[in-house]
Amino acid sequence: MEYKDILNLIAIVVIPIAAVLIGQHLQNRAEIRKDKMQIFKILMTSRIYGWTQESVNCLNIINIVFADDKTVCKAWKNLYDKYCVGTPDEAQFEEIKTAQYKLLETMAASLGYKDKTIKETIRKPYIPDGMIKQWREQAISQQAYNNLLLNMQHMIPKNNKAEENNEH
Repeated sequence: MEYKDILNLIAIVVIPIAAVLIGQHLQNRAEIRKDKMQIFKILMTSRIYGWTQESVNCLNIINIVFADDKTVCKAWKNLYDKYCVGTPDEAQFEEIKTAQYKLLETMAASLGYKDKTIKETIRKPYIPDGMIKQWREQAISQQAYNNLLLNMQHMIPKNNKAEENNEH
């Protein structure tokens, strides 16, 4: 067997295997980036609402999806520690907000968004005035409903044990 035949045999066997391995590696990287981007998008879009089920789900998988980026994991741990305060006061709420923004900024940098406008965009979400008005009206309506139920509860007579014993 000649040298050229050995090279042809290697090319026939090795090149397809290498192509599959390289393709699989690229596909895995693309899938991880897609997962990171999905987490970032959900956290960005839900930052004006506070917690949503989707945002909590995303927060719970940050350490897995961003395991290769220690700065993101560190920013998430910092935010998590801030969340663990029992009843935060106004200053602690501000620290939480700052930590949330820092996490988003760190994720943006990890994903390749390094422009200065990204930081400004993260810290200044768009919240329409009509939406804020609607939230306030819903909160007022909810409070009125709660008050109504509480008042109705006081109107309903309660059976005491003496009345129950007389009936039996």
